Amino acid sequence: MSDMRTLGEFIVEKQHEYPNASGELSSLLSSIRLAAKIVNREINKAGLADITGAFGGENVQGEEQQKLDVYANEKFKAAMAARDQVCGVASEEEDEAVIFDSELSRNAKYVILMDPLDGSSNIDVNVSVGTIFSIYRRVSPIGQPATIDDFLQPGNQQVAAGYIIYGSSTMLVYTTGNGVHGFTYDPSIGAFCLSHESMTIPEDGKIYSINEGNYIRFPLGIKKYIKYCQENVPEEGRPYSSRYIGSLVSDFHRNMLKGGIFLYPSTAAYPSGKLRLLYECNPMAFIIEQAGGKASNGHQRIMDIKPTELHQRVPFFVGSTNMVEKTEAFLAEFPDED
Repeated sequence: MSDMRTLGEFIVEKQHEYPNASGELSSLLSSIRLAAKIVNREINKAGLADITGAFGGENVQGEEQQKLDVYANEKFKAAMAARDQVCGVASEEEDEAVIFDSELSRNAKYVILMDPLDGSSNIDVNVSVGTIFSIYRRVSPIGQPATIDDFLQPGNQQVAAGYIIYGSSTMLVYTTGNGVHGFTYDPSIGAFCLSHESMTIPEDGKIYSINEGNYIRFPLGIKKYIKYCQENVPEEGRPYSSRYIGSLVSDFHRNMLKGGIFLYPSTAAYPSGKLRLLYECNPMAFIIEQAGGKASNGHQRIMDIKPTELHQRVPFFVGSTNMVEKTEAFLAEFPDED
């Protein structure tokens, strides 16, 4: 590792970047760090304990919940409730926002939006999964319970966002609007240690990540872009590579380090897209922009979209700037046929 500073030490060191937080944001990030350790422990023994497979219910999107979805949701929610900095949580696994209504929480400045376990269906086959989180300053009056307006803010109002990837090693990556920093978990000392300071994504890349099994259902512009990737050879003389894990955090993390684009367009089954604006797209958009990349719905900057509902879906294209802009150009040139 390049630096033995722990996440806790780094957060304290960087507190001057958000002087109006008075330490609350640092404490909140520490809560996320703790919950990540607990979830990581359970994921690492998933093949030994009875925590894999379906839970037996569905979330609000009608998707089958996995046992670890429910476990991770409860652990992150409990970690947020235990601190006095959060007045409410919205989760992909909850129908409605969870409002913390104690006297202390009513005076809290922040709300959290999260996907507690992205890609959880991959747990059974030992494929990397992740947690995605987004932090906003509340807009409702301090001293009162949080309202829906606190959660329905555009992504450009985020004060922090990040993800945890539970893979061959566990990493926590976050931004507070001053660059992107990554920390790798060292189980021997029980701490996240700085391993990737000031992460940046290459302006261009050779990797495209998309579920090509849905090809016939894609918009015409996306079909054209895929053909472009398959038929064109970059200057270095090697063709583009198709890499798709099926876990947003995993695909995003690889492309951020190596250069590439993740695409999840609209389809016949999901005409508005499938990924959630608030829990997945906005936080990843904040991170990628801070790393020098771009995030779009194909026509508009993701973080400028004004949410209208908690579980709103959007098409999502995120990664190296040149690749995202090329995708937008294909979508503009080849609109869907009527």
